[in-house]
Parts: sequence; C-alpha cells; structure tokens
Amino acid sequence: MQSNNSNNPVQKNRSENSPAKVAEVLTEALPYIQKFTGKTVVVKYGGNAMTDETLQRSFARDIVLMKLVGMNPIVVHGGGPQIGELLKKLNIQSEFVQGMRVTDSQTMDVVEMVLGATVNKQIVSLINGAGGQAIGITGKDGNLIRAKKLMLNRQLSAEEQANINAPEIIDIGHVGEVKTINRSVIDLLVGSDFIPVIAPIGVGEDGASYNINADLVAGKVAEIMQAEKLMLLTNVAGLQDKQGDTLTGLTTEKVDELIADGTIYGGMLPKIRCALDAVKSGVASAHIVDGRVAHAVLLEIFTDSGVGTLITDQHR
Repeated sequence: MQSNNSNNPVQKNRSENSPAKVAEVLTEALPYIQKFTGKTVVVKYGGNAMTDETLQRSFARDIVLMKLVGMNPIVVHGGGPQIGELLKKLNIQSEFVQGMRVTDSQTMDVVEMVLGATVNKQIVSLINGAGGQAIGITGKDGNLIRAKKLMLNRQLSAEEQANINAPEIIDIGHVGEVKTINRSVIDLLVGSDFIPVIAPIGVGEDGASYNINADLVAGKVAEIMQAEKLMLLTNVAGLQDKQGDTLTGLTTEKVDELIADGTIYGGMLPKIRCALDAVKSGVASAHIVDGRVAHAVLLEIFTDSGVGTLITDQHR
C-alpha cells in the first residue's frame, strides 16, 4: 500500500470535505468522544507511521486531538530501522537470533542514542508542533521500567529435543523484558496534563540498560494503567485469516483458537500475544491498527468501521 493511501476506501471516504460528510463524521465521532473522555489509551508507534512524513504529521495531530477531547494518550515507540541504519553507518554488524537483535555494550550505546535521544525527541517535537504538550522519557527516568535480562532457548528440531535433556540457553546481551512499571512516573505526567512519550529502554538491578520490545512495553504500560485501549500500529491491515481477509471484532477465546490452528504465526504472533495478555489483564480492548492509513488512530477510535482488528474479553 502506498503511503498516501490513495487506493484505500476508508481514506477516500474520509477525504470528502462536503458539509454533509463533515457533519456525518462529527456525528459519528460524538458518542465515542463521550464514552472515552477521561480514559487512558496507550499507543505503540512504529512502522511506516514513524518513517513517512505525511503519516508522522497525521499521527501527531491524532494524539493532540485525543488529548483535547479529554482522553489521556500515552505513546510508546519503537525504532528498529533507525537503529539498524546508524549501526550500518558506524560499521557495526547486526546479528539476529529468533528475530531479536543481539545487543552488546557497543550496540546498546547506539540503541540508547537512537531511541532515547533522536527518535524520542522527534516524536515529542511532532506532537508539540501539532499543538500538544509532550514530554519524552526512557524507562530509565525515575526507574519507570525495571527490566530483567531476556534469555532465549535455542530452537530445536523434534529429533534434537528427543536427544537433549534441556535446550541450550542463548545470551543475546542487553535485551530485556519488563519486570515492573513505576506507575507514579506516568501518573505525574498525565496528572500535569502532559502526553508521555516513552522509549522502551529499561534498567536492571545492576544499573545496566536493556533494550525491550516496544510492543511488550506498551502492553505492560496499558496493564499497569488499566487503560481503556491498547493500540499497536503495524504495517498490515490488521489480523488476517487464512484467506487473507482482515478479522475485526475478536474475543480472547477466538484469538486463542486462531493461534492454536496456525492462523496466527510468525512475526504477528508476539504482537498478538502482547495484545491478548493486556486484555486478559484488565485492559478493556486491544487494537491491531494499520499504521499506513493516515489518521489511523482516530479512525479506529472514533468511527464505526475502524481500520484494524479489535480484541476484547467477552466476559467483561
């Protein structure tokens, strides 16, 4: 899909600027604005939405509008491509294990430079330039994100598993997972009417820095804040079935079934599990959103049709 979304029917419909269409859009949005006033929404920002200038501006305006109508947006961002680009310029080789970048001390310095400085401050500037009040922080600020080292088990074939008592443990360096989130840091910013923009870098008990998957951080922040929504921006139209059709309203039970039957696999699996864990832990709903669509966040929150996959718990 092109970044200008000229072939996207949702985008075409929203671009019509007749008075009747404008009134229709505003009327459709009103009940959602009333429903979500005062509620927290955690948005994981990444993919095309982060690298395309038009989409960057539309994302920033979406976040500002959410704040202006009384919602409390919290942004957690990634930056893998930007990290890879700087590592390449510095002639530092990247190695990946099970889709995760092996992060030695030298690479971690680059990660902190890119995520905590360059990317984080760019997002803050975009939101502030759109009329908002954003403050950028990393998980190290105020001990926001306490991390623990992530260790991987080497993936074995069935034959290898039969002949080995325990799988080999792989150390991939300064890559971590969330141990705890210090909610008071976020409460302080939200209570002062700021929009938090969080870089997914945590600190271990030994004071070392750890690079953490942004989806995982967003999910844990949504859980600790008991958010109304967790929104994960992606480069696909949403969760798709085996025929390639986008699935919309799903329950946690249905998602578990789709994982079990192999419909959800590969790179989408960690993202879906993150969304699933959040909903099962009290977040009202999770959304896998097509970040290639301009104003994707607003379209998902404030319209009946949306632009992604909605996951809820039918028991709540």
